[in-house]
Amino acid sequence: MLFVVDIGNSNIVLGTYEGKKLHCHWRISTDRQKTGDEYGMLINNLFHFQGIRMEDIDAIIISSVVPPLVVPMVKMCERYFRLHPLVVGPGIKTGIKLKYENPREIGADRIVNTVGAFEQYGGPLIVVDIGTATTFDIVADNGDYLGGVIAPGIGISSEALFQRAAQLPRVALVTPRSIICRNTINAMQAGVIFGFVGQIDEIVRRIKAEMKQEMKVIATGGLAQMIFKESKTIDKVDTFLTLTGLRVLYERNLPETKQA
Repeated sequence: MLFVVDIGNSNIVLGTYEGKKLHCHWRISTDRQKTGDEYGMLINNLFHFQGIRMEDIDAIIISSVVPPLVVPMVKMCERYFRLHPLVVGPGIKTGIKLKYENPREIGADRIVNTVGAFEQYGGPLIVVDIGTATTFDIVADNGDYLGGVIAPGIGISSEALFQRAAQLPRVALVTPRSIICRNTINAMQAGVIFGFVGQIDEIVRRIKAEMKQEMKVIATGGLAQMIFKESKTIDKVDTFLTLTGLRVLYERNLPETKQA
């Protein structure tokens, strides 16, 4: 069984695969203060609830956009699973060309999403990851990574509005029924949600115009489903896109994995 770990700024998404089938998945909060032992115990409890033993895991692959957590996670894998994980980073075999000025600047999550999306949907593609940041990754019809766009995420923007405007409260990210709102909370929700829908749709339109071709638009991330309901450009939401990409990358790097 393969254990995949995607460490994001806000959440860590975990999954187990039996072959190409996603067996179980979990989402936990990212905590930079947790030690490898604490994550080991937490994962053990999640496994136990699903009837999985740590010794059932044959291999592990990790992607992370939080550098301080990489070493604790690797040590956790070595101690509790007795496996040395494959970490997505420079030198890993992706199977795609990264047409970026400095490929080392590309976040591991963006590479993983690109690999997973092209494997499942082919190209050309726009992958929109709606999380702590909103990222747009452009994939050519042959799978080449062409570049992308990075924008502040919905959560970051709404939190900044609360912190910087003394009279505005912190609000839940819920889509209001109307764009014309009659109370402050709904007005803030409308501005944040519909504002981001407009941002995403306009960036997608500009990418398509520059590429001069029609492209599939796949969205992923914790808030993707909410935006998808209002968007005119997103074709599909794939909640487990990153986990799929990790599985594919593991398969392309089988000789690199080994026991600790």
